[in-house]
Amino acid sequence: MTTEHDQETTEEEMPEEEGMTFTEHLEELRYRLFRIIIAAFVGFLICYAFKERLFDILMQPLVKVLPEASSMIFTGLPEAFFTYLKVSLVAGVFLASPYIFYQIWRFVGPGMYETERKFIIPIAFISALFFVVGALFGYFVVFPIGFQFFVGFANEMIQPMPSLREYFSFAVKLLFAFGIAFELPLFIFFLARLGIVSSKGLRKQRKYAVLVIFLAAAFLTPPDIISQVLMSGPLILLYEVSIWVAYIWGRERKFRGKKEDDDQDDDEP
Repeated sequence: MTTEHDQETTEEEMPEEEGMTFTEHLEELRYRLFRIIIAAFVGFLICYAFKERLFDILMQPLVKVLPEASSMIFTGLPEAFFTYLKVSLVAGVFLASPYIFYQIWRFVGPGMYETERKFIIPIAFISALFFVVGALFGYFVVFPIGFQFFVGFANEMIQPMPSLREYFSFAVKLLFAFGIAFELPLFIFFLARLGIVSSKGLRKQRKYAVLVIFLAAAFLTPPDIISQVLMSGPLILLYEVSIWVAYIWGRERKFRGKKEDDDQDDDEP
């Protein structure tokens, strides 16, 4: 038994139909991407003023484990210059990540409930926080273990002398991989609110999820078992957290509670 008040509440909570055409969606996407690019460029300009310090910070995990006879090298004349530019750009993206995630959530906003759109700004900051925390986990936990493992193969005949370009590509790929991986609970939150996934379904598919996690770790990380295992472990833990996220904030709980209320109404004389 559903009252008129319940119907009005349900209508207010449902996502609004924007009525946007495919071309309008593309225009909205272009508009958001333009703002993201501008934000990243502003972050780049700010971080470029500290390029030497940022470069030193990025290199520290490897420099600490290199033998005394080893050093970083660059094989092309402009390589060091472009590495400084790339480091500044990456740091600029992390610096502007709250605004970047805000634009992403604004783009997907039409698919959210009206009550949820009011929390786009906090969600954007939480998304940026998870992204940065994931990158920091890679930097402080994975980098020292992984680099120590690789440098451990050095001996009197073989001395590591990594190039700036190869190290930068390796490090940035890991930073972004862990940053994106730590967005899993928020991704599940969004799908659960839309009713696409449920905690029951996530628990049922746990064994397949573990397999997918290992495959994703193999794709996102460099081709070595150490990096893959170090990413798979936190992802499996985040998947378990996501199950609780889906249970607490998913639509299934609301519908289950509503069904129980309806059953009680039906039992009333």
